[in-house]
Amino acid sequence: MDITFSPARSHDRLQSALAALYGPQATPVQAQRYRHLLSGLEETFGPQPRAALFSAPGRTEIGGNHTDHQHGRVLTGSVNLDIIAAVAPTGGSLIRVQSEGFPLIEVDLADLTARPEEHNTTAALIRGVAAWFAAQGHALEGLCAYITSQVLSGSGLSSSAAFEVLTATILNDLFCGGQYDPVQIAKVGQYAENLYFGKPSGLLDQMGASVGGMVAIDFQDNDNPQAAKVDFDFSAAGHALCIVDSGADHADLTPEYAAVPAELGEICAYFGKAVLREVPEDEFSAALPALRRAAGDRAVLRAIHVYGENRRVEGQVAALQRGDFDGFLALVRQSGLSSWRFLQDITPAGAVRHQEVALALALAEQLLDGRGACRVHGGGFAGTIQAFVPLDLLDKFKAGMESVLGEGRCHVLAIRPVGGVRLV
Repeated sequence: MDITFSPARSHDRLQSALAALYGPQATPVQAQRYRHLLSGLEETFGPQPRAALFSAPGRTEIGGNHTDHQHGRVLTGSVNLDIIAAVAPTGGSLIRVQSEGFPLIEVDLADLTARPEEHNTTAALIRGVAAWFAAQGHALEGLCAYITSQVLSGSGLSSSAAFEVLTATILNDLFCGGQYDPVQIAKVGQYAENLYFGKPSGLLDQMGASVGGMVAIDFQDNDNPQAAKVDFDFSAAGHALCIVDSGADHADLTPEYAAVPAELGEICAYFGKAVLREVPEDEFSAALPALRRAAGDRAVLRAIHVYGENRRVEGQVAALQRGDFDGFLALVRQSGLSSWRFLQDITPAGAVRHQEVALALALAEQLLDGRGACRVHGGGFAGTIQAFVPLDLLDKFKAGMESVLGEGRCHVLAIRPVGGVRLV
């Protein structure tokens, strides 16, 4: 994709390039957004004639709730909310990043060891991504970057994965000749998140942000996940894809997220396996009495969810491919119920007064009144829910959700065709 704001480029070419990424209606707003980005780079770091523009999208999980870390199946899609960066190489060893509205971050390439005190920080992600490329023998140099984001933190659209993919795309382009494909870029992001950021995530978020479009991914061979594009237009089926912010914060919930793979790990350990995908479901079912004693009932229920969710992803992909949207919606509803009953990632353990995700789901079901579908979105416990809303109900649904949860909580999204990308 070739975009520049030089007067030598025609207005039509600029409009065409932005329209391909964001859609024709959004082109004027996005053009102004990129001009603002370049102005921010110059105001922060001085004139940068060698600046390049980059974008990485947020992602939405359409199917496969908590299956990726068990080498399962997922259905994901990149969305039309992104993080964008204006970047210029500067030489030396300092990576300097100014995210709009936040303090300047500096990471010295001379020291790329993981720092426990940087856990859960943007600096950790930058350091981790740079460390991966340096370990492959690439000669990295300093750069300055100005960044703005539409992927709100805690939105369930994986702002951290979008940032990881953005950073990896930048370093891959500037210092590696673009040799790494989107799947490898996703793995770089996961490496940084697991070992530097301190979050034991699977690969779903990064793949959704890196590959682009709607993608069915099978993680059975986690080193070489199989990704297949799924072409389907939700609006053509008379529905909008909505993500609704419940208002609950992800802060201090890392133990809740970590408990899911940890408990499933106890199930796997009984069979001498590393992940649930390696344990045949019939063997799991036959061992239920012993598994209850060894790992407890919640671990067993969570495993039941994963087995069922893998089948549902296959069913969702097949339904979309044959144009059976009602069948797809039925599986979305089943996924939501399984997450609530078996996986139990709707409300943190012991929470009584604050159950925001559960309330958001209950409200969405009332407003949909038997139509469309809704489910928890992403990691759960806090953050967002997902809803497929009939277009004739969209205004009422959005108004109803925001009347309870707050203005601006319901986001109407579209699937974006590409993942991390350089706009020259």
